[in-house]
Amino acid sequence: MRYSQICEVKEHSKKRWSRDSASLRQRTQVTSTSLLDVIGLLVIKTDGITKLVVLPLYPQFSISTSGSSLRLLERIFREDEYLVNMQHTVIPSWYQREGYIKAMANLIQNELGKFDFPSQVVIFFSAHGVPLAYVEEAGDPYKAEMEECVDLIMEELDKRSITNAYTLAYQSRVGPVEWLKPYTEEAITELGKKGVENLLAVPISFVSEHIETLEEIDVEYKELALKSGIKNWGRVPALGTEPLFISDLADAVVESLPYVGAMAVSNLEARQSLVPLGSVEELLATYDSQRRELPAPVTMWEWGWTRSAETWNGRAAMLAVLALLVLEVTTGKGFLHQWGILPSS
Repeated sequence: MRYSQICEVKEHSKKRWSRDSASLRQRTQVTSTSLLDVIGLLVIKTDGITKLVVLPLYPQFSISTSGSSLRLLERIFREDEYLVNMQHTVIPSWYQREGYIKAMANLIQNELGKFDFPSQVVIFFSAHGVPLAYVEEAGDPYKAEMEECVDLIMEELDKRSITNAYTLAYQSRVGPVEWLKPYTEEAITELGKKGVENLLAVPISFVSEHIETLEEIDVEYKELALKSGIKNWGRVPALGTEPLFISDLADAVVESLPYVGAMAVSNLEARQSLVPLGSVEELLATYDSQRRELPAPVTMWEWGWTRSAETWNGRAAMLAVLALLVLEVTTGKGFLHQWGILPSS
């Protein structure tokens, strides 16, 4: 969650809270859902927070995103004397909330209006992919929630007499294993072959701009689309601090306050409520009842000029420099000795 989003949600929560009964006039702290942010946890302690609402900034739940974050939070809770007894509740997903759906529909409608012939534009939802095994073997609800989310957005657009053709694909796959299909790059190529000339990309699982939107979609997929025969390309911006979206997130936090400390939901059907709630432990147990061990994260070394490639290339270069330095110090021979940087023996 970006700092600007944190600030906006915090302020909207305060405004909403102040209108409620006196029993809800207690101190709140909205902090980053990047659970590696130690500062956020220190703030919880130093401010004397006693109740916590966990709001992952992923609209749809996946064991590889919200799930992994909640696992880390669970471990931190159990290892910390202060946090172990913290009353808390979790909002595992919120893709079905009215404010979020309408905010997405607003952005799509605005971008469609920039095309010469809006009704001829294919709406292309691109979501971050996950390994297929997560869904088929581990029971990850991500695919089902993503498809339902797209349906809800299109239903909202239909109410506005926007009935464009649309499709959903998955991006950002790495490694040799199979991921959710169709893959974004393959879907774009196929649309070009079918004669689609107008395409509007919608980053459906991203609430802020980052490499997946600014690099993959704006550069790589746009270039691919134009090469595939698509003449007019557009892209819906990430939600960022869009007022309706932020206000709805704040409402979700406030609506969950009466459930802080309550027992978790015990089955997936309860997730259909407006704000699905549950403790970290029981929420994860719901998804992991059949399989306690998740598939190992898929990683892949990349080479070239991508952002991740630069990281690995830099690490390799540093190791090489270190190895040469150790070798030169050990043998007393090398360019550092020749240049007089190191004294000759």
